Amino acid sequence: MHSQPIDFHPPADEAAAFLLPVTTTLFADRAERFEALAAEHSLGDWLRFLAALSRAQQQALKALPALPLPSASSIAQARAHRMPPLDPMIRPAAWRDALHQIASALRLEAPEATRAELDALLVADDVSLEQLADKLLNGEPLATDIARLPFVAGALQVVFTQLASQLDASHLQALDAHNICPCCGSPAVASIVRLGATINNLRYLHCSLCNTEWNVPRATCTACATDKEVALHEVEGTQGAIRAETCDSCKSYLKIAYQDKDPRVDPVADDLATLALDMLVDEAGYQRSGPNLLLIGAYSG
Repeated sequence: MHSQPIDFHPPADEAAAFLLPVTTTLFADRAERFEALAAEHSLGDWLRFLAALSRAQQQALKALPALPLPSASSIAQARAHRMPPLDPMIRPAAWRDALHQIASALRLEAPEATRAELDALLVADDVSLEQLADKLLNGEPLATDIARLPFVAGALQVVFTQLASQLDASHLQALDAHNICPCCGSPAVASIVRLGATINNLRYLHCSLCNTEWNVPRATCTACATDKEVALHEVEGTQGAIRAETCDSCKSYLKIAYQDKDPRVDPVADDLATLALDMLVDEAGYQRSGPNLLLIGAYSG
């Protein structure tokens, strides 16, 4: 594992503070990235299955009915109290339909053990499914739930990505906690340094649930906001496209991806393809500050 100081040159023009998800291609693009990362990877079969999951998410998103946003008064109240407008604990029932569609699409190509978990989700009652969602979002899953949670997460991502895409970005505001999504209050899965006119070389945190991105200055710890003891680390084979940003003040870390190193890099897919980096920084005494919902239960702490 290599570490290096942080150096960057921000764009001259004012940049967007928030980037809402583009639902027409988001999960399809992620599926392509998973497929590309799977080539000659030791976890290739798993990454290819996650590509299939992402494709199923894109199809489920296309099949969603109209999803109403919170009322204008609720959104205004959330803004007044510096709270996100979407609450994952108050979710539309359509997420369960998305889960059924995803499970049905995946079961024929899934390994036998995974197929059994998918079949169990297809016959589970609504109360059981809502309890699984609560455990996932509260970060308190049981060991017996772990195998089913990636699919629950996949369905919740579909619904909350659609809801986030319908918001007016001008009504959003940064929250006091840098690593919490301004749309839905979920923790960031990773950050990404973007390419593009007014956002070039800026770092955006990427929501683990709704895929919204929000700008947080680079060389700043996303967990405790210090700019004093932050460093970058990488492992061989990633060409610098994804690194771990560690903080010696709070002993946390989160991955950071760089589009200038690889324009196709994806915060979710590349995070899961670089688990060796998690192991290295974990062994060095750092604790991950945000989960990847497609791999709940895999991180220490």
